[in-house]
Amino acid sequence: MMISQNEIFQGQPCMRLSHASGDSALVALHGGHVLSWTAGGIERLYLSPKAVMDGKTAIRGGVPVCFPQFNQRGPLAKHGFARNLPWTAEVDGDKGVFTLQSNATTRALWPHDFKAKLAVSLSAGGLQLDFSVDNTGTAPLEFTVALHTYFRVAAIAEVSLEGLDGRPVWDSVADTHAVQDGAVRFTQEFDCVYQAAANPLKLNDGQTSLHIAQSANLGQTVVWNPGAELCARLADMPADGYQNMLCVEAAQIDAPVSLAAGMHWAGWQQLTVA
Repeated sequence: MMISQNEIFQGQPCMRLSHASGDSALVALHGGHVLSWTAGGIERLYLSPKAVMDGKTAIRGGVPVCFPQFNQRGPLAKHGFARNLPWTAEVDGDKGVFTLQSNATTRALWPHDFKAKLAVSLSAGGLQLDFSVDNTGTAPLEFTVALHTYFRVAAIAEVSLEGLDGRPVWDSVADTHAVQDGAVRFTQEFDCVYQAAANPLKLNDGQTSLHIAQSANLGQTVVWNPGAELCARLADMPADGYQNMLCVEAAQIDAPVSLAAGMHWAGWQQLTVA
């Protein structure tokens, strides 16, 4: 059973979801943004202590929703507009459901009618994020999307990410294509797009482990850590913040999702304490 309550966090309206196990999640209405997931008494997500919480700026950390554009792969601002706008919140059974619907602001940026939803549900040691898009207009639309999840880790130098062995990968830092050999480890700036694996990944940070799964229609997994040099240039990150975070993102970015008028699309990321 899940309990929900409204909460203010650093001036931002949020919904707190709580599970009978004691696990909880905190979701900001700004961006439909998961800020915290505590499981087994441990915070599993990284939220930058320098994140800007002004209700206008994208929040650094947690789980930003990148929609309808990933990164700078298109004409919109980086990672689209969904993470910069207010969403609505409701409880639907055992889920917290956060909705962004097209309006004058979105149409000025992207001339489509849509309804995007992020459903957040808890289990003992688990967090499920279901993202869906309905084309509510009369013309087809295309989008790319990522659940840009920031995981909290004890020390990035001790981290390994298992499950991508043998997967094709594009290293965007070096602009090279290769095939992953063994577990992924991190010694410097890291920004890679992998062909998603069929089975869950395992994130080990020397103290705890998580399984990370994603739906088959999210065909890529993006893995990112800024490293020391880039992190020092990010105004909303502490200079040493890179040591305590790793992004593992469920994404569909290499080919846009095409959605005909009246059609529905849904994908998910599932996080489980190993």
